[in-house]
Amino acid sequence: MERYDEVHCITFDYGQRHRAEIDVARDLAIKLGASAHKVLDVGLLNELAISSLTRDNIPVPTESEDGIPNTFVPGRNILFLTLAAIYAYQVQAEAVITGVCETDFSGYPDCRDEFVKALNKAIVLGMARDVRFETPLMWLNKAETWALADHYQKLDLVRQETLTCYNGIQGDGCGECAACHLRSHGLNDYLANRAAVSASLKEKAGL
Repeated sequence: MERYDEVHCITFDYGQRHRAEIDVARDLAIKLGASAHKVLDVGLLNELAISSLTRDNIPVPTESEDGIPNTFVPGRNILFLTLAAIYAYQVQAEAVITGVCETDFSGYPDCRDEFVKALNKAIVLGMARDVRFETPLMWLNKAETWALADHYQKLDLVRQETLTCYNGIQGDGCGECAACHLRSHGLNDYLANRAAVSASLKEKAGL
């Protein structure tokens, strides 16, 4: 957090199946010294967006005919980034930081660089405020993301205390869902090739 004077964290409660992620986000914000942490109720998204992440009766994961997995929540990042920009406007923040990634984006259209830049332009026009969307993970693969965590001496914290599993299991997760496969493959790649992956990260991120 040394790059910013203040860091405000936002977590969205949209009626997701695994609400433990809200508690995990709150705990991490406190542990990492965030200036503030807000949980925003966006339950309306759950009513509108049908996904295996919002419905218990849809198995995780399957892929639709158009190649988009059923874990995709339509409009989620459109809504989240817009609300985050509104919050940034109120607290006079200059940047909205999001962890979306196009390198291994699992087929989610709202994780692409083109989308983020287009929405950022619309937000600036609509609010007449130069808030910028920052995407530090956009061009990093999962191994390089683990290397980034290690660079900041947070490898163990990210491995043990974050939650990315589609089945709601913290840390290494269930080991079976698509999110866990991506996570473990990236970690194993990094641990097996630390020097090469770290060099790639430094070149991409300018560390």
